[in-house]
Amino acid sequence: MIDLRSDTVTKPDEEMREAARTADVGDDVYEEDPTVADLEARAAERLGFEDALFFPTGTMANQVAARVHTERGQEVLADRQSHVVKYELGGLAQHSGLQLRTYDAERGVPSPEAVAEGYVAEDLHRPGTGLLCLENTHNARGGLAIEPERIAAAAEAAHERDVPVHLDGARVFNAAAALEVPVAELTDPVDSVMCSLSKGLGAPIGSLLAGSEAFVERARRTRKLFGGGMRQVGIVAAPALRALENADSLERDHEKASRLAAGLREIDGLAVQEPETNIVLVDVSETGLDVETILADWRERDVLATAFGPTTIRLVTHRDVADDDVEPALERIEASLSP
Repeated sequence: MIDLRSDTVTKPDEEMREAARTADVGDDVYEEDPTVADLEARAAERLGFEDALFFPTGTMANQVAARVHTERGQEVLADRQSHVVKYELGGLAQHSGLQLRTYDAERGVPSPEAVAEGYVAEDLHRPGTGLLCLENTHNARGGLAIEPERIAAAAEAAHERDVPVHLDGARVFNAAAALEVPVAELTDPVDSVMCSLSKGLGAPIGSLLAGSEAFVERARRTRKLFGGGMRQVGIVAAPALRALENADSLERDHEKASRLAAGLREIDGLAVQEPETNIVLVDVSETGLDVETILADWRERDVLATAFGPTTIRLVTHRDVADDDVEPALERIEASLSP
């Protein structure tokens, strides 16, 4: 089976399993787990922040960041295709009483003018804008690697209005690899960032939330409120540490995605967006077949992918997709769509 559904399906390698087995652990709610402390310190340094906090999931980390940055009732500016809008079950409203004001901007990042237009000042009648959320890479728009100058311009416009900026950087290391810049260059303009260790980096569990010491102190308490206080969690922080060390090896996944896209483009009926990282979006509308029919047939041929809209399929390359898996996947997909 060639599993191209997501980079979340990656499994820990033997080095990660051994790290989990031998991890030095303690009660992390008491801040006594040395492996977690090591992971958080290394991540904060790598991301360019004062401190970081380990979370079981990226969604929880995003939601905690929003809760810490805002006051109930405030508006959150976010791209209408962003993860916090599409894939987090309305958590901003449910957990923190926040309202969404969405924008639809080029590459999913608002221009300074769009930030100004979306901003609402606090007054007697309105709670005002409390947060700008950005995303890098941008999942729903095809794994776009957002350039540092776009991030910086949007963040500056928000900061001019005293609005903090959170970056959903679940795949920010993919963005850094694609743009060939240090990851801290992408995170420097924002006030907090979430990055996932359980996607392309291959850890079995875990994401990190980084920011100032004061922000992380508040986030720690809010994480407990959200049910994220963990005990001897060094057993999963240890493989996460190994994953963080693998953050410079993502170019191979991008190269596999590029080869996959080039091959798909040769198949009649498929329109393929050029991938910037490890995500390939394919429009199948010209095949005359619906997405679920296509995916079911691919599954019969031992290729897994994901529906990503009424006429779109998403394929994601990752460390568990071998270099020599690309050609067999293409052959099976072409056979599936041949008359």
